Amino acid sequence: MVTKLSRSKVNPPKVKDKKMFIGGKWVSSVSGKTFETLNPATGEVICKIAEGDAADVDLAVKSARKAFEDGPWAKMSAAERGRKINKLADLMEKNLHELAALESLDNGKPLRDSINADLPLSIKAYRYYAGWCDKNHGKTIPVEGNYFCYTKHEPVGVVGQIIPWNFPLLMVAWKWAPALATGCTIVLKPAEQTPLTALRMAELAQEADIPDGVINVVPGFGPTAGAAISSHMDIDKVAFTGEGRTGQIVMESAARSNLKRVSLELGGKSPNVVFADADLDAAVEGAYLVCSSTKGSAAVQEADFSLKKKCTMHSSKSWLPEPRSKK
Repeated sequence: MVTKLSRSKVNPPKVKDKKMFIGGKWVSSVSGKTFETLNPATGEVICKIAEGDAADVDLAVKSARKAFEDGPWAKMSAAERGRKINKLADLMEKNLHELAALESLDNGKPLRDSINADLPLSIKAYRYYAGWCDKNHGKTIPVEGNYFCYTKHEPVGVVGQIIPWNFPLLMVAWKWAPALATGCTIVLKPAEQTPLTALRMAELAQEADIPDGVINVVPGFGPTAGAAISSHMDIDKVAFTGEGRTGQIVMESAARSNLKRVSLELGGKSPNVVFADADLDAAVEGAYLVCSSTKGSAAVQEADFSLKKKCTMHSSKSWLPEPRSKK
């Protein structure tokens, strides 16, 4: 079970230069290019990352296709897939402090947030979908005539996934877990700002005995690696989390290529609707705290405020937090 962060110091991890993960192997990019990932707290270079583009995405898709068509994953019993996904969650718990420290190093969020929020939520996502593996099934349908009618759920196939930088581990979990549960294979492009935990998760997936080729991680940039995923003719679905304009580009690219399926989670501003019987001070303070959390980079920032009663706004001093001491 995940426990809250103790007062003991968690040392920043030492990170070596990273390759990409394709077909169960760590490989350099076809072009030989790399890019730097930075510590946002200091601006210092953490390490160099293999920079993927269309050629690397194509290799990853071929690996994922082979694993889907010829490998054991899609044909494996649903219960066995669930056990392997739960094993991945077990390994996350075993490496909890390392993953939290790596997330904070690459993303910049406080360590207490990584270990008390991002990690537990990610682990819960894997366990939730592990439980769904053997509960995703079709129906028998009564029809007129002497016929037997039924539906059967089958995996979509190769899924391309593009995620943002604000919750790297959680975004990996939300993309990987449902795809793995249904027997799909994966080509993931993590955000170029935060590739480290996705690459570490690939190591843990291999340790969890998820077959080679099922998970492929290709770091790179949106206009190159991301565009190659959304336009690839042998990817069956693309899942994207990010901002609205990029979502439009992904959808257009998916349609112009092989009309692949698309799921989008796009950032926006969420309304606060305050009714007549509400505590206005509590509502304003709650909206302020949510808007300022995660540096304002969550997709559900409650920035709009809609009052459903006539009222006089209080002075900001009544709800703004007290300034911190400079000591």
